[in-house]
Amino acid sequence: MDDMHIYSELVRRHNEEKQLQTGRQPVCHLHTYGCQQNVSDTEKLRGMLAQMGYTFAGQPGEADLILYNTCAVRENAEERVFGNVGALKLQKRRNPDLIIGLCGCMTQQEHIAQRIRTSYPYVDLVFGTHAIHRLPELLARKLSGTRRVFDVAASDGEIVEGLPVRRDGGIKAWVPIMYGCDNFCTYCVVPFVRGRERSRDPALIHAEVEELVRGGYKEITLLGQNVNSYGKTLEEPRSFARLLRDLNGIAGEFRIRFMTSHPKDCTRELIDAIADCGKIANHIHLPVQSGSDRVLAAMNRGYTAGQYRELIAYARERIPGVTFTSDIIVGFPGETYEDFKQTLELVEQMRYQSLFTFVYSKRKGTKAAAMEDLVPREEKMRWFQELLDTQSAIGRLQYEELVGSVARVLAEGPGRSGEGFLTGRTDTGVIVEFPAPAERVGSYVRVRVAKAMQWAVLGELA
Repeated sequence: MDDMHIYSELVRRHNEEKQLQTGRQPVCHLHTYGCQQNVSDTEKLRGMLAQMGYTFAGQPGEADLILYNTCAVRENAEERVFGNVGALKLQKRRNPDLIIGLCGCMTQQEHIAQRIRTSYPYVDLVFGTHAIHRLPELLARKLSGTRRVFDVAASDGEIVEGLPVRRDGGIKAWVPIMYGCDNFCTYCVVPFVRGRERSRDPALIHAEVEELVRGGYKEITLLGQNVNSYGKTLEEPRSFARLLRDLNGIAGEFRIRFMTSHPKDCTRELIDAIADCGKIANHIHLPVQSGSDRVLAAMNRGYTAGQYRELIAYARERIPGVTFTSDIIVGFPGETYEDFKQTLELVEQMRYQSLFTFVYSKRKGTKAAAMEDLVPREEKMRWFQELLDTQSAIGRLQYEELVGSVARVLAEGPGRSGEGFLTGRTDTGVIVEFPAPAERVGSYVRVRVAKAMQWAVLGELA
């Protein structure tokens, strides 16, 4: 950390001199792709950049430094990044002092880093997920005259505490509790780009959440590639359920959410903790990926569809009103329409509140990338649409069943339904829009549901 402060000071002084010369503070455009963990990483990047004297712009055309925090989960996310980087070539030609940087999961892949080296010579700064805390050093090297700076060495990573954080808004906060993954699902690059599982000290997590609550934050989301594995790597192992019970004891009015939860590590102890703790949201995101045992085995998921059903049945028995969301991959290599119909059957039985659905995307370096995949994409897209139609009907029916009920809602900000509307979520994760004065933002309100829509419900203050 001492080195980080030294490099941070060097960059800050450079930016002060530049401001004296140009009459304007150096500007950074920082854009995030992908998951909530990336959003949390970006908050740390923004904190370090602010310490180094940067202000922030919404558009790349205004920036002296453009930094993209990238995602590697699906191919279209990668191509979107390359498309946006390609569009910066002319801007770099017009302004040779512009610094263009890429970081995050994409850059941690060797073939991607090599593609950037050879095909995008105007990209100055490239660093992976394990080097985020080294941003001040890497930026100082670039500003001191190094032509291009790469730090994408393979690593299981380390946990660096004490980084400055500049969060978005003052109502909801992300708190990582662990990093990496040991599951090695055959379709997933996360263990390769994020490293192996490692858990943060529970005392530090407790202190961070306590500070956020004192600062007025009303919703804390605990993050990890598999939060259910939390604590296994600590000197004194402890369960995720125990951590939740500990955080539930913090004084104040706030709500705890978490993601992502892996079914093979989702225990009855965890479900009991959710049932017993009043500050934990009655909503679980539990990705099933497929309803076919054959496909689940090929994915290396570590559970069967029957075990998944039993887990949800126990949760519904212990937690009245609990809701579930899930992830599903359509068209995994070797999947047949019969396998897919088992997924549809499971979706109809589970009655998810909503689904995050994806057509399988081949990821270089994963086992699934070498599997035979005979189903044409056009056929997969037909399955995909069938899944969307099935879930749409289920979700709409669930919203209609809420009409007339009263729910506790955290007012998060302006709604999409017109002037004077606010939006927020219930404890069970349902989006609610309701007319209310802007002063209610950041507080919990009681809302009576009046109308079901396709993506949310409309209500009124109760």
